[in-house]
Amino acid sequence: MRVVSLVPSLTEAVAVSVPGVLVGATDWCSHPADLDVTRIGGTKNPDVDAVVRLAPDLVVANEEENREPDLAALREAGIEVLLTEVRDVPEALRELDRVLVACGASTRPRWLDEAEAAWAQPVLPARRRTAIVPVWRRPWMVLGRDTFAGDVLSRLGVDNAYAHHADRYPRVPVTELTAAGADLVVLPDEPYRFTPDDGPEAFPGLPCALVDGRMLTWYGPSLTDAPARLGEALRAAGG
Repeated sequence: MRVVSLVPSLTEAVAVSVPGVLVGATDWCSHPADLDVTRIGGTKNPDVDAVVRLAPDLVVANEEENREPDLAALREAGIEVLLTEVRDVPEALRELDRVLVACGASTRPRWLDEAEAAWAQPVLPARRRTAIVPVWRRPWMVLGRDTFAGDVLSRLGVDNAYAHHADRYPRVPVTELTAAGADLVVLPDEPYRFTPDDGPEAFPGLPCALVDGRMLTWYGPSLTDAPARLGEALRAAGG
């Protein structure tokens, strides 16, 4: 079995669960740290010809992270593409199971069982909070409707202030964000790298939780630690 992954989360899941099957991954596939495979460009701009030259039996992709024209070109080249859709935690667990089986896993990995258990009963705060969740600035973009990260936070007692916006990642001026009535700002370190000196200053008077973006947005082995790690960061911000 030869597999190319176009999704960082899935790259990590396949690499640790079915060692040796990955032959290619994107430039953004940073986990595991010692991953030694051919790099084929970004998630939005993969080198399709490079993927084809690797002669994979399967390419794993995601409907949000990857572009349909690239996936269509791979299919036209005779390559099987497994397209995932992940909008919430239960869907992530199901899709991970499906991907790993398709990649040749003979047994369900322990980390997937541990992730399922961790999310079955996460520790909840004493009261729910409402948060703004920026993912970019210049221009400001936030989590909107129907996102995996939004579902993750909801399961930890934090409601997304823009969960019912028409767009999944709306652009919202910071003046509107600060007037949205939220009592918390959640600032991940990816895709934009928010830091203590870059982000919180835009929201005076609001507590800010700086969180590990991998814990918030990746669906893979990080799911096992995400409830505890994110919960700690939220509590540190008064959540």
